[in-house]
Amino acid sequence: MKKLTMVQKLWLTISSVAIITVSFLYFVSLYSYEKLYVQNVEETLTKEGKRLVAQYNSEEGIDVFSKKVADFNTLSEADILFVSNPRDLSACLPFEIQYNPIISEDDRQRLLDGEIITKSGYEPRFDRRIMGTVIPVLHDKKLVGILYSYIPLKGVKDLIFDLGFILAPLSILLIVLTAWIGRKIVIAVTKPLSQMERISYKMSEGDFTERIEIHSNDEVGRLAAAFNSMARALQKEDLQRKEFLANVSHELRTPLSYMKGYSEAIMDGVVKPDGQPKYIALIHREAGRMQRLVHDLLDLAQLEGDLFPLKKQPTVFAQLIEDELETYEPKLAEKHIVLKQDLDPGIIANIDEDRIRQVIHNIMDNAIRYTVQGGITVQLERAGSMCRMSIADSGIGIPKEHVEKLGERFYRVDKARSRQKGGTGLGLAIVKQIIEIHEGTIQIESKEGRGTKILIELPILE
Repeated sequence: MKKLTMVQKLWLTISSVAIITVSFLYFVSLYSYEKLYVQNVEETLTKEGKRLVAQYNSEEGIDVFSKKVADFNTLSEADILFVSNPRDLSACLPFEIQYNPIISEDDRQRLLDGEIITKSGYEPRFDRRIMGTVIPVLHDKKLVGILYSYIPLKGVKDLIFDLGFILAPLSILLIVLTAWIGRKIVIAVTKPLSQMERISYKMSEGDFTERIEIHSNDEVGRLAAAFNSMARALQKEDLQRKEFLANVSHELRTPLSYMKGYSEAIMDGVVKPDGQPKYIALIHREAGRMQRLVHDLLDLAQLEGDLFPLKKQPTVFAQLIEDELETYEPKLAEKHIVLKQDLDPGIIANIDEDRIRQVIHNIMDNAIRYTVQGGITVQLERAGSMCRMSIADSGIGIPKEHVEKLGERFYRVDKARSRQKGGTGLGLAIVKQIIEIHEGTIQIESKEGRGTKILIELPILE
């Protein structure tokens, strides 16, 4: 048996509710109308009867009162009779009543007590029920007579017949219109869900390109927008993953091919013994490159996955920078690079010392690597509730179109030259990640031929 879709279920539900509601309202309306109608007839007969009885005057006599009743009867919609002897009421009616005697002994006693009696029953002559009210005419607590007024009641069948011509077409039109509008609404509401289902299967197969059409700003529309946002994030992540794998493969392929070629040359005796140290040194260099690459990859993975929680503590930032810069004195002297420092010794920052040392180390490595002559300036100053550290070199600089991409994994401005100098393309990516988890910011400014300046801001302790 074929299962119904959500669209079909919702549409059938709306249609069923519309049919049930219209039917219920129709029958409740008929019931209420008949009840109100019968109640209104009873109230009308009672009021008319009371007004007539109020006009009875014992001094005028029964004949005068009977004439007043007969005159009023010609004007009223109901038939009104005055009978001096209640037991003679049935004989005075122009038809036979098909129910119990109109006035019983119990009723007579109630009339003597001044009560108004309501009677109803079926009359074949009218082919419907009739309603009558019996009102006592009393004088000195004696029953002078009764005033009987009656009128045929309009039955439910007549009401159905009268209202059917109007209500039936309107009901059918309302049901059809509700079902049509309901179907449109259901399709509009469930369309994004259907698209989500279809696109989800494509995403499971690796296709993240499709998006859901958004036509509303309600809960379903916002859900579709969130789904599209997730799809874009997954697509970006998938592209980064593929790019990452391609970059890792490319970075490993070169040193591995060198190591394999050099080692095979030595093993096959192609290289003479006096030349072997040179090739062994090359193998050692490429092994070092691979080691640095793997180390940086593991480091970046730990930072991105929160596998290496920070060990923050209040630190005199200037002292930490000075200690780290001291380790670069031999390299600076070797390349004749002048180092200038301008550090505020009063700045206390809540940082992970090892990670911030790594930041300084990666930035200084790049600054020294790409500075041929000139100097490097390191500054530390307050900037509101933050402290700003800047490391500026006078190196070769970076073209404008490359500045925004710095910090992406494996991104190099000059790939061949970077590899020759031993860079992995992950240094700035690690720096950005460390600064972000310290709730800080990093900014890179550079001009080709005029050097590069890296600005880092971190929270300080007051």
